[in-house]
Amino acid sequence: MVLALLGVWSSVAVVWFDLVDYDNVIAERAKEFRFNFSEVLQGKLSAYDADGDGDFDVEDAKVLLGLTKDGGEITNENADSLEEIFGILAEEGSDWFYGFFTFLYDVITPPVEKDPEIPESQTAEEEGDAGTSQNDGGSTQLENLGGNLKAALKEHLRMIHEKIEAKKIASMALAEVRSILAKEEDERQFVNALELKRQEAAQKAQEMLEAQFRKEKDEEERKQEEKREARENKREAKKEKVEKESLEELGEAEKAAQGAIGGGKGRETEDTKKKKPKLLNKFEKTIKTEIDAAEKLRKKGKVEEAVRAFETLVLQYPQSPRCRYGKALAEDGLAEKMLSNDMLQKAIATYKEASELPNATPDLIKATLKKRAERQQFLGRMRGALATLEKLVQIFPEDVALKNDLGVAHLLIGDNKSAKRVYEEVLAVAPSDGFAKVHYGFILKSENKIAESIPFLRDGLESGDPGTDDGRFYFHLGDALQRMGDDSAYKWYERGHQRGHFASVWQRSLYNVDGLKAQPWWTPKDTGYMDLVKTLERNWRIIRDEALSVMDKTTSLFVPEEENLREKGEWGQFTLWQQGKKAGESCRSVPKTCGLLERYPEATGCKRGQIKFSVMQPGTHVWPHTGPTNCRLRMHLGLVIPKTGCKIRCTNDTRAWEEGKVLIFDDSFEHEVWQDADSYRLIFIVDVWHPELTQYQRQTLSPI
Repeated sequence: MVLALLGVWSSVAVVWFDLVDYDNVIAERAKEFRFNFSEVLQGKLSAYDADGDGDFDVEDAKVLLGLTKDGGEITNENADSLEEIFGILAEEGSDWFYGFFTFLYDVITPPVEKDPEIPESQTAEEEGDAGTSQNDGGSTQLENLGGNLKAALKEHLRMIHEKIEAKKIASMALAEVRSILAKEEDERQFVNALELKRQEAAQKAQEMLEAQFRKEKDEEERKQEEKREARENKREAKKEKVEKESLEELGEAEKAAQGAIGGGKGRETEDTKKKKPKLLNKFEKTIKTEIDAAEKLRKKGKVEEAVRAFETLVLQYPQSPRCRYGKALAEDGLAEKMLSNDMLQKAIATYKEASELPNATPDLIKATLKKRAERQQFLGRMRGALATLEKLVQIFPEDVALKNDLGVAHLLIGDNKSAKRVYEEVLAVAPSDGFAKVHYGFILKSENKIAESIPFLRDGLESGDPGTDDGRFYFHLGDALQRMGDDSAYKWYERGHQRGHFASVWQRSLYNVDGLKAQPWWTPKDTGYMDLVKTLERNWRIIRDEALSVMDKTTSLFVPEEENLREKGEWGQFTLWQQGKKAGESCRSVPKTCGLLERYPEATGCKRGQIKFSVMQPGTHVWPHTGPTNCRLRMHLGLVIPKTGCKIRCTNDTRAWEEGKVLIFDDSFEHEVWQDADSYRLIFIVDVWHPELTQYQRQTLSPI
């Protein structure tokens, strides 16, 4: 911008100079101006007094112009002086400037001197005669000299004038540039001030959001604590009820005998009394007081002090397995308090050290390695936990409970085949083991051996053994019975509901947030996601056309449904988002569809859902089933819908799709699908967060 302005000013200067007629300017000013310099101006020009008379006058100008009796040329020094004089005059104004031109004109055009003794008439006659006669050589020479000097002066004055005008124009341009720069600086400061205000507002908003998150987190923790207390109270009430029922079954005689033992206080017999594990070796019994003191700190929740106490004991007794085990337990407690995975890693390493020390008792080895495997699983180190449990089983091959844990470890890494082998070994030696039965039945069902799985699942649940009262086993037993056409499925669903595993007989999801509104079918207005629904319905043809483009038989990107939900038929899916993560390669195939969804985080950010196309061929039936969580709602946009034969049931309400319309339901409720049309059915599935979930919950819930 600055360079452009300078260029413009330069162009103006060139044009101006070309238009100036210096001869006319000087001639006109010579005619118009005859004045003396003011005292102010004389003060400014006195520095150029050449003859020492105290002022700047004609004689001084002659010296500068080289017009003295001695002759000479206008030197560089004199020319610089003239240029400075012109600069001073230019500051005073155009009248002063051009007045000086007049002054110089007078210098180089001196008047003809008259003889006072000759009458004017005679002089006039002589002058007239001189005009008709030949002048003497001196007069002609003076005229020639004057003309030459005048021409030289005019040329030099023109050059000086150009310099002065160029400086004036440059000064004006510089002032303009400075003005523009000042304006830009003002604008920059204004923008900076706005940005600062924006940052302050953003920081304030972030602080408010974090405060809201903390509030929601505290509220969530409070609710979880209340739920834990409620479950504990429920377990205690259940335990008391069972004990009461058992006492009633014993009969009056036995109850009286039990009341007489120990002064009327109930007491377990030696056969039923739980055997206390032996964790101390012979040497450690001699330092039991010190170990107990450190252990007391841990049990009181003073985990930092407990860690220091056990570290001191380990330094004093480095070969003591019990001291090392105590240190691991204290580190474990500190990790939980600090929410530190690094500290938990340290505890896991210390558990291993304790189990490998000589003279560790069998009970201490078992307790230490079980704890280590448990914490490894907590960190997601499933293969490490599997290795620890395998070591335990090798050391204690007769312990059925350890083998059951080993079977679970195989299941957690997806090795159903190895898990099945472990449970077969357990059932071979303990055929009534309920834990082994429910897990074995679960494996059989996953192999689609539906009828075979039912007795193992049912017998295992009926055993009431520890580890069998799990919603997953009620879920799979009921599902197996439904697939076999056995209506007793709902009896088991009801029992699961009564045990607190299901929200209701219909709503059987297992990964839930309590207190969310529960209804099978929703309207767009109910969800609060009206804008998303309108976008889907307004652009359904665009979405349909992109789906059809990836359904091409030669380049089909649809993959078969793999959750074993079909009784028969073909059901393909093409996923765009999974667990809140975008499938970039898929979206490149349907860019318009993905572009429409990008601005709806309730869908794209739903970590417990999917966004996908679903195509179902004629003759397909999907078993009654439920989704895994109540944290989402499922939208179905009809794209290609046959006129008849396609329907969906959710609870006891059956509906049909329409092209360009959205159906919304909660898939944590039981639902079932039939496709009995003559052509394929194509829909677009969009899962969204349940509208009652808080922002904190949406950010912290684990993906499914």
